[in-house]
Amino acid sequence: MTIRTVAADAGVSVAAVSKVLRNAYGVSDALRAKVQESITRLGYRPHAAARGMRGQSYTLGVILPDLTNPFFADIMAGIDAALERTEYQPLLGVGQSSPAVELELVDAMLDRQMDGLILLGPRMTIDRVAAIAERAPTVVMAHHPVGPTRFDTVNDDDQLGARLIVQHLAGMGYRSIVYFSQDLQFNESQVTYHREIGYRAAMTEAGLGRYISVVMAEQAPREVRTLVRQLLQGRPRPEAIFCWTDFIAFEALSVARELGLSVPDDVAIVGYDNTRYCDLAQNALTSIDQSGQLLGLQAARLLVERIKGREEAEHLVITPRLVVRASTVRKNAVSTGN
Repeated sequence: MTIRTVAADAGVSVAAVSKVLRNAYGVSDALRAKVQESITRLGYRPHAAARGMRGQSYTLGVILPDLTNPFFADIMAGIDAALERTEYQPLLGVGQSSPAVELELVDAMLDRQMDGLILLGPRMTIDRVAAIAERAPTVVMAHHPVGPTRFDTVNDDDQLGARLIVQHLAGMGYRSIVYFSQDLQFNESQVTYHREIGYRAAMTEAGLGRYISVVMAEQAPREVRTLVRQLLQGRPRPEAIFCWTDFIAFEALSVARELGLSVPDDVAIVGYDNTRYCDLAQNALTSIDQSGQLLGLQAARLLVERIKGREEAEHLVITPRLVVRASTVRKNAVSTGN
């Protein structure tokens, strides 16, 4: 799609389209309306920063949901490591967990001729993501593909990660295990949904099906803390809480201690991501390590391959591992096995 295509569709000169795009003085309302109608109908987007340039910009757009989750720092470290000896530079956008903001960022990045995109946990619909992949090489993280796609994906095996958590807790003697998930519009590609599948399956296999309980909350700290407090003050109180990410598990640890509860003697708490803060003594959080740096590194590698011409989509899945710490090991506890 070029400026000439727009001019032909609108029945005006290329110079007239250029004036509209530049918001030049003297353009009539009628001409502006005619050109804008063609632009909208054709889906034409002028390059805001580099019109007329050729070749690559050697910049890659990375869109994160937010900047609060420490796991995203691990992913960015992996992306930086992968690009360290290349000409490519990552430029970051924060989607604020909003499909509209994500789309605005995508348009802004492609307007500036970024060579490709990495989308982490996008809230956009799969159709929107597929449309983006038609415009530029795209790698999506935290998204399990359903059927063939035009874009690459990088994930850990979320169902296996959840199974490892439940098997560990059941082996330590915990029965009433709650899965604390994120409140999102249902989408079978979501990592939280895949973790729920693994949780439910492992609970059933362990003979704990009657204790299955899934609680959902927005990631806002106030809502998380309110729901955790309700869980821990309820009767009967759950014996263990499996949180979909470390960021939420840290909030759960805080609430438990505010209520005077002992972790793990009164309630065990498990996270997911194994971020650096899990090792701090005040947290000592058992968590699933899905190697954020490796995920980021592989995402960047796949994107560069796409830019260089690979056409067939690849879907990389990394095997997670459980890292056990004090938040799930009761004093004098003896594992009963799995």
